[in-house]
Amino acid sequence: MTGTSAIDPDVLEGNKLLRDFETSILSKDTNVQWSEVAGLEDVKEVLNEAVVLPIQNRQSLTGVPTCCKRILLIGPPGTGKTYIVKALATQVNSSTFSCVSSSDLVSKWVETSEKLIPHLFEMARARKPSIIFIDEIDMLCQLRLDNESVRRIKIELLSQIKNLDNTDEISLLGATNAPWFLDSDVLECFRKCVYVPLPHEQARLMLLKHHLGKATNNLTQQDIEIIANRTEGYTGADIISLTRDALMHPVRKVQSATHFKKTAGSSPNDENTIVDDLFVPCDANDAEAIEISWTEVASEKLCIPPATMDDVLASFSNAKPTVDEQYVEKLNKFVEDFGNI
Repeated sequence: MTGTSAIDPDVLEGNKLLRDFETSILSKDTNVQWSEVAGLEDVKEVLNEAVVLPIQNRQSLTGVPTCCKRILLIGPPGTGKTYIVKALATQVNSSTFSCVSSSDLVSKWVETSEKLIPHLFEMARARKPSIIFIDEIDMLCQLRLDNESVRRIKIELLSQIKNLDNTDEISLLGATNAPWFLDSDVLECFRKCVYVPLPHEQARLMLLKHHLGKATNNLTQQDIEIIANRTEGYTGADIISLTRDALMHPVRKVQSATHFKKTAGSSPNDENTIVDDLFVPCDANDAEAIEISWTEVASEKLCIPPATMDDVLASFSNAKPTVDEQYVEKLNKFVEDFGNI
C-alpha cells in the first residue's frame, strides 16, 4: 500500500499569497489612449522613447544603445502621473504591466512584503517585456524610516532594482508627490527624473471640454475659455472636481424644486424621439407651474436642466485648488537640482 505525502500547509498558504499578490498588481484597467491624456506632451515623448519604442521595435533596435529604463515621475498630486502610466501600458499591451501601490505594501502586505518584492521582479522577468510601476514610492523609500518592517522592504526593493540590467527587458517607473523625502540611493536607482506639472491652459481647456461634455450644458466656447483661464493653478483632479460639482447643480435644482412645468424634449428611451410630457423645475410664479416635488414625478419624465455658466461659477466656491504656490516652488527647486527631461 502506497502512502500519500502530506502537503505542507505553509506551502499552500504561500502559494495562495503569491496568487493573491499577482491578482492585486497585474493591472487590467489600462484602456487609456495617449489622446485622452490632456497635455503632458514632453512626458509622453520621454515615455514613448524610453519604453514604448524599445518594446515595439525590439528586433530593429538590436545593437542600438538602450534608453533609460528607470524613470521617476514627480509632480503634484492629481496631475495624472498614474493615468499617464496606464496610457503607456495601453500602447504596449503585449507587455506585462504590474502596478504596485506602496500604501498596500506597507499596510495590506506589510508582514510579507519583504518576500513579495523578489517575486514581483521574478514575475516581471518570466513575463517580459514587463513594466513595473511603483506608485507613492516615497512611502517605502524615505530618508528615515522608523518602522523596521518598512525599512526591510526598502532594502529589498533597492537590492532588486540594482540587480536589473538592460537585457532584462523590464522598465521600472516610480511616482512621488514628495521627491525630497527620497534618499540618495533611491534617486540614484532612477536614471531619469520626469516632472509632471500642473496642466497648462490648453490642457485645462481639453479637460473642461471632456468632462463638461458628459452632461447637457449650454456653455459656449468662450465660456469654457474663461473657465480654463480661471483654473490656473488647479490640478487635473481639481478641474474634474469642479466640473462634477457644476454638473450636479441642475440635479440639485430638481431635488429642491417645489414647482415643475411640462416641457418637450428627447425621450429617455430614445433620444431621437421628441416627447412633450417631460417635467422641468420652474419658478412658482410661472403661468404653467404645477406645485409638486420631484418624488411625485416618474423618473423617466424628469428633465434635468442643462448646466450653465452660472453653475460653474457657483462651483468655484466649493472646488478650490489643492496645491499651493509654495509647494509648487519646492517641486521646481527639486527639479532644478536633480535634473529633468
